[in-house]
Amino acid sequence: MSAVDTVPAHRGTRSGAAANHVRSESFELAIAGMSCASCAGRVEKALAAVPGVTRASVNLATERASVEAVGDALEPVDLMLAVHNAGYHAELLTGDVEVDAARALQERARFRHDTWRLVAALVLSAPLLLPMLGVALPAWLQMLLATPVQFIVGARFYAAAWKALRARSGNMDLLVALGTSVAYLYSVYVTLARREGSELYFDAAAVVIALVMLGKWLEARARRSAAAALHALMSLRPERACVEREGAELEVRAGDVAVGDIVVVRPGEALPVDGVVVSGHSAIDESLLTGESLPVFKSVGDRVTGGSMNTTGWLRVRTTAVGRQSTLAHIIALVAGAQAGKAPVQQLVDRVSAVFVPAALLLAALALLGWWLIAGDFAAGIIAAMSVMVIACPCALGLATPTALVVGSGVAAKAGILIRDAAALERARRIDTVVLDKTGTLTQGMPVVTDLMPLGIGADALLTRAAAAQKGSEHPLARAVLMRAEGLELPELSDLQSLPGRGLVAQLVDERLAIGNRRLMDDQGIRTQALEGLAEQLEGKGRTLMWVARLGAQAELLGLVAVSDPLRPQAAAAVQRLQSMGIATVLLTGDNEHTARAVADELGITHLRANVQPAAKAAEVRRLQREGRCVAMVGDGVNDAPALAVADVGIAMGGGTDIALQTAGITLMRADPRLVADAIEVSRATYDKIRQGLFWAFIYNVVAMPAAALGLLHPMFAGAAMALSSVSVVTNALLLRTWHPRAAEHEHATH
Repeated sequence: MSAVDTVPAHRGTRSGAAANHVRSESFELAIAGMSCASCAGRVEKALAAVPGVTRASVNLATERASVEAVGDALEPVDLMLAVHNAGYHAELLTGDVEVDAARALQERARFRHDTWRLVAALVLSAPLLLPMLGVALPAWLQMLLATPVQFIVGARFYAAAWKALRARSGNMDLLVALGTSVAYLYSVYVTLARREGSELYFDAAAVVIALVMLGKWLEARARRSAAAALHALMSLRPERACVEREGAELEVRAGDVAVGDIVVVRPGEALPVDGVVVSGHSAIDESLLTGESLPVFKSVGDRVTGGSMNTTGWLRVRTTAVGRQSTLAHIIALVAGAQAGKAPVQQLVDRVSAVFVPAALLLAALALLGWWLIAGDFAAGIIAAMSVMVIACPCALGLATPTALVVGSGVAAKAGILIRDAAALERARRIDTVVLDKTGTLTQGMPVVTDLMPLGIGADALLTRAAAAQKGSEHPLARAVLMRAEGLELPELSDLQSLPGRGLVAQLVDERLAIGNRRLMDDQGIRTQALEGLAEQLEGKGRTLMWVARLGAQAELLGLVAVSDPLRPQAAAAVQRLQSMGIATVLLTGDNEHTARAVADELGITHLRANVQPAAKAAEVRRLQREGRCVAMVGDGVNDAPALAVADVGIAMGGGTDIALQTAGITLMRADPRLVADAIEVSRATYDKIRQGLFWAFIYNVVAMPAAALGLLHPMFAGAAMALSSVSVVTNALLLRTWHPRAAEHEHATH
């Protein structure tokens, strides 16, 4: 029975309908058996050829495939069969915790098996190096040591090479199998024919196999390390949950918890679901989800996120989201999607890698013929051809970009920066202009009363009247007044008339009030001269004013209430850091000019646009793009959605439980504007690693292949160099793990 015969026919994850109402479906597959960039390209072509598939992307570093298809056009088994026919094994990723755990166990078992094969190869091939130290070994002993390395330990190369040939393609395994087989068979011929004086190459064949396996083993270890951030997120999902049912506490699978269930979370346990605290209070560690270094206090009514750690108290939580709808599942899907995607620069690399194997085989044949026919040295031709085939594998080229993306997106996720795809990460490095929304981005998005200016009455009397008139209102300014009046006894409200663009008129028990702007005061014939001087000062500080007046026979001005949306504590540092990086900052807000100018002056922003409606924000971003700027739009993701969509990079400000908006390429998991600079910085650092990896991979092949063809590189050194090139590219990318967000450094310094 083939691997495909046992595959369950799960459906994939459905994505939203397209504009033409054609449903699309997305699938994530784990691919086993790939060894180089050529393999990834072949799997990608096989998946893309399946009827109904609209896009297929294969990532060599993560060994994952991402496929999009027309809804209901195919079953996952169709995709797995296509991968199987291409010579590889595929498994559908469902997001099930237990399935993931089982797959992790299988991967660990496979790694242990590869470790033992590597040990066997090293032990058997090590004695073959003794002749280089002047210790003679009989030909029969060399053959005895090399044969199991060639055909037992190295069987995987032959199996993969045969699959590649059946698919009319080539890969690293084909190059290694051909190169070492030529050297081994020539040595067998010399040994059996008893041709005295002819050189044997058993050592070259066996040592090359051992070195290639060592390189792949080191590479596998490094790749597991590269994906550590994603694995850490996946490990946050607890397998069990304690649920209250029929008055008793039952332990069930986390996947069996339903929306509305009450989950009990003890100190030291991870929250299994998203929900709202219904009783208890505790400090919750959300660091792996949001990058927030300090625990966050939660009590009744607060939202909590599955995967975060309950540290101190006992909580009862009403479930609001489970499974794929949970915050953690969205984060994992977003990070995995970014890691599985391809940066635009990778498309060029894929085209180059596709011709590497045929080019290597042609160059190897030319080297063999040249040494044999021109130099008259057939043995030297074999060695040159073998060296070319061994060293020509495009592994390093194939790994340079995806490994850097995996590590870069991983460290960004740990810092609370979720990058939707590789293209967004690559574009972010070119950003030279950041457009900042004001409300909810630079400010806290929650207005508060800053000043009470009574006229002829006490401050509490003014506040009581203003709050009573706005009872039940959901307007942000009304909520600010009601919050300030908490604890005060408010008179009854009997009638309310809203006057759009001006304010409201309210009837309390014994008086009628008007609350609003100057225009409302003028309409009602209320004189405001007594407080105009103070009003101008407050407006100059960016305050929003509410004038309060009594109407009727005793009409008079009672005072004014000043409200402000305070700046986030990190806003000034965020703007200063962007400017220090050479990035222009623009303030874009729907607020009035006075308020916008006050905020801009306080933050040191010279370019601003006020009174801008949501649709006009997108037009302003386009205007900046026409000037040749690479623009990032930073907003709260609600009314800023049009601007986020048209920007080169949309950056959505989150609040810990708000997941990336569909329109944003990057989401900040906590509302800290300093993370904008961190996102740009990690993008630049990642792209630097991609450039370094590609440079060394290209240079390595450009220099090494001609040297091998000219006989200047022994196959054993070629094998070592080939293994070292891949490992060095991956290791260089892993250095990205030393990157730390400066926002986090500031948090530690201030606490």
